[in-house]
Amino acid sequence: MDGTRRVELPVLYFGTPVALITTVNPDGSSNISPISSAWALGDRYMLGLGADGQAVANLRRVGELVINLPSSDLVGAVEAIAPTTGRNPVPEAKRPAYRHEPDKWTLGGLTPLTSDAVTAARVAECPVQIEARVAQIVGIDGGDAVAVEAQVLQVHAHEGILREGQDRVDTDAWRPLYYGFRHYFAQGPHVGANFRAPLLDDPALT
Repeated sequence: MDGTRRVELPVLYFGTPVALITTVNPDGSSNISPISSAWALGDRYMLGLGADGQAVANLRRVGELVINLPSSDLVGAVEAIAPTTGRNPVPEAKRPAYRHEPDKWTLGGLTPLTSDAVTAARVAECPVQIEARVAQIVGIDGGDAVAVEAQVLQVHAHEGILREGQDRVDTDAWRPLYYGFRHYFAQGPHVGANFRAPLLDDPALT
């Protein structure tokens, strides 16, 4: 007996980083969308988004975005804007859990920064800000969600999470915010390193 049993989990969020996606609204302002389905491969970021949200409407129209990665101390700001949407009227599927909010920046106490390569604003408080362009949008989950493939154009990072004098993240200083089973978590203790870590740690080898 293996000690397991078949379960019907309501969600499959075993643990993913939180991202704040900024996109361009029709009036030129930047919308902020908290998401918890994001991962990177090379210079591409894959994002999971609800199909009827303002972010997807903006991405289909403009095709540019910033993937802002918050640290764990920004959990209050993330949760403040989590139950809001830039869509007006609020899509039927989002009622009654969400409400329309035109100014998520003020609501979350966040500061917009001008980006270099895209129109969408960066979130100043996030230690990592990734400017990107949409490569493709694919419908999933029966059309209720989309998978967005975004090509990274450039990355901005706070000095406080970088190794001195290097374009390398100090993993002891970086404290990303994670999401698991609808709860927020900070990064736990360092328990080991992959065999390829020395290649990344030594700039001469990359």
